[in-house]
Amino acid sequence: MQESFKTYIIIPAYNEAGLIAKVLKDLFNYGYNNIVVVDDGSTDNTAGIVKKFNAELVRHPVNMGPGAAIKTGIDYALLKNADIIVTFDADGQHLAKDIPGLIKPIINNEAEITLGNRFLNNTSNVPLFKKVILKTGAILMFLMYGIISSDAHNGLKAMSRTTAQRIDIKSNGWEYCSEIIEEVRLKKIKYLEIPVTVKYSDYSIKKGQKIYNSFYIVSKMFVKWIFG
Repeated sequence: MQESFKTYIIIPAYNEAGLIAKVLKDLFNYGYNNIVVVDDGSTDNTAGIVKKFNAELVRHPVNMGPGAAIKTGIDYALLKNADIIVTFDADGQHLAKDIPGLIKPIINNEAEITLGNRFLNNTSNVPLFKKVILKTGAILMFLMYGIISSDAHNGLKAMSRTTAQRIDIKSNGWEYCSEIIEEVRLKKIKYLEIPVTVKYSDYSIKKGQKIYNSFYIVSKMFVKWIFG
């Protein structure tokens, strides 16, 4: 049944020349052919590597942030008449084999958006400091928006075409993940959390969010919640 649904994989990428080839190979090996890499103003050879694959490349002339890249990718996929849109990180943390589990509930009308959750199984080697930050963020998300999610800032998500058209991403930075959760609550979008694996490596930890950036995101979430 999945073959009858046009699924687009959106990959925001900023200076990911080190791993983008491996990420694309993993996706192609699992049969995903509609892949869009949004090169967010990279200064390395990310774009050059993507061009060697049968993937679609969209480029920002300057670095605008992951939220802006996701927004660009979603808009592009909608123009291409995507039925389902999957967001997927470029740093090798996500696995193509997890995608079927994300899109199946959407195909079966069990959910309008699915959120990958690394804490629903024991396959992710989450560093302690990262676990503390994510759990703290989850508590804040519940207090502010009433949404129970222990992994709101997981970049692996899937959404229906209708949901992609309804969700309004305004944030350019990493806080876009929290913004999506807020949109889910405000617009009463039916969601499910799906167990996924997040692979940590020296590369992904170095490329990932720093502690100070996590506090910055939380502060922006809080200010937005207070002042609207």
